[in-house]
Amino acid sequence: MKKIGILYGKERSFPNAFIERVNSKGVEGITAEPVHINKALQGMPSGYAVIIDRISQDVPFYRTWLKNAAVTGTAVINNPFWWSADDKYFNNCLMTQIGVPVPKTAILPSNEMPDDTSGESFSNLSYPLDWEAIFNEVGFPAYMKPFAGGGWKNVYKLNSKEEFFEKHNETGQLVMLLQEEIAFEEYYRCYCIGGKYVRIMPYEPRNPHHLRYQAGFSPSEEKLKEMTDIVLKINEYLGYDFNTVELALREGVPYAIDFCNPAPDADIASVGAENFEWVVETSANFAIEKALANNGGDNLTWGKYVKQSAGR
Repeated sequence: MKKIGILYGKERSFPNAFIERVNSKGVEGITAEPVHINKALQGMPSGYAVIIDRISQDVPFYRTWLKNAAVTGTAVINNPFWWSADDKYFNNCLMTQIGVPVPKTAILPSNEMPDDTSGESFSNLSYPLDWEAIFNEVGFPAYMKPFAGGGWKNVYKLNSKEEFFEKHNETGQLVMLLQEEIAFEEYYRCYCIGGKYVRIMPYEPRNPHHLRYQAGFSPSEEKLKEMTDIVLKINEYLGYDFNTVELALREGVPYAIDFCNPAPDADIASVGAENFEWVVETSANFAIEKALANNGGDNLTWGKYVKQSAGR
C-alpha cells in the first residue's frame, strides 16, 4: 500500500477534501491520510510515497523532517530543499533573465541590525545607500514588502520617499523589497499544479480579503494562452509542483507580481466553490500520479534553473 499524506496546520477545508477525494477514487494500492509523526530519526523513511506540504514554512521542525523524508524516497510537494533556498527577490532576478516582465524592484538591508551583529559586520555596505538612485529607478507609488514570506503581512503602499523612511523605520530586522507599482487594468491569480495544470482565476487584490476572487475580468482566449504560458514557464524554472502566480495586466502586458507561493490559499471560503473543486481534484490526481510513479530513489522536482546550473 502506498500512502499519500498531507501535512497541514490550522486549515481544514482543503486537507479534509483532499484526503476524501484521493480515497474516493478507489485506486488500488493508494490511500490518503493526514501525516502522523511520532518520532523523527535520521535516515528512517517517513512511510509515505507522497507528502503534500502546507505548513513547513511556519514550522522549522517540519521543514527539516521533510528533508529526511525526501532523502529516504518520499515525493515531497513542494521540494523542501528548494523551498528553503528560494525567495521573492531571487524570483524577480531570475525573471529578468528569462524574459518574463516583472516590476522594477530593489532589495533593502534591514532597518535594524540582525542579532549578534554590529556596524563592523557591514563593512561592505555603503551608508547611507544611494536612496535617490533607488527611488528614481523604482518610482512612486511603490510597494514595500518582505523579500520572503506571504499572506499580505508587512506590506506597505508608499507615495513618497518621506513615507518610505517613516514606514521602513517600522520594519525592524525584516529584509524588505521596494517594488514599482503596476497600475493594472486586470489582475489574475493562477494555480499551477504538477508543472502542467493551470487554472487562471480573476482576482481583485484591492477588495476585502473575502471578496478578492469576486472579480469580473474576462480575458480573451489569446490572453488566457499567453498567461498560461507565462505561468508554466515560471514554474518550469522554479520547479514548484504546487504554486500560485499573480499576474497584473498593464496596457495588456502581464507582469508577474508574486509567484513564490508554495502553500497557496486553498480554503473554500476565500477561493470559492468552483476554484476549490478544481484544486482538490487536480491535486488529488497529481498526488496519485506521483505515488504510482514512486519506486524509491529521488522523487523530488527540481526546476530548470537548478538543473541547468548543475549541468554546467
